[in-house]
Amino acid sequence: MTSLNPKAIIEEFLDSHDLEYERKDSNTFFITLPGEKKLQTHCALLVGDHSLSITAFVIRKPDENSLEVFDWCLRKNSAMYGVTFAMNELGDLYLVGRLPLGAVTEREIDRLLGAVLQYSDSAFNPLLELGFSSAIRREWAWRVSRGESLANLQVFEHLI
Repeated sequence: MTSLNPKAIIEEFLDSHDLEYERKDSNTFFITLPGEKKLQTHCALLVGDHSLSITAFVIRKPDENSLEVFDWCLRKNSAMYGVTFAMNELGDLYLVGRLPLGAVTEREIDRLLGAVLQYSDSAFNPLLELGFSSAIRREWAWRVSRGESLANLQVFEHLI
């Protein structure tokens, strides 16, 4: 019995679920996952010689309270499936994970992308609140002074 090529499995899954994606090269898929709190989560699937790696951007380096942000992420890591929070050399936060190529199935891709979307979306507002509360307050004041909409900031009203 021959197994399907992991790249073919990924492409078939993405096409069948109408997910927006691009191929950078034959081994890399750039995927845009639609969310609710975080409107889009951009992630990359990289098919290596022995494993499938996933990397998804969550937020840029926090402006403030970095230790609290990183502590929050580390506490979440122990209960997460397939991916964990990680920081790059600039301090930006990502979700990262890895699977052996033999574990790449449509079901596992669904679970992995679902986990990325759920963790990214549910973490977005708490991480913004911890790492960017001063910027949120400045944005709120600027919008009020100009009569701009506060609709997408209402979730942070308690910070004002």
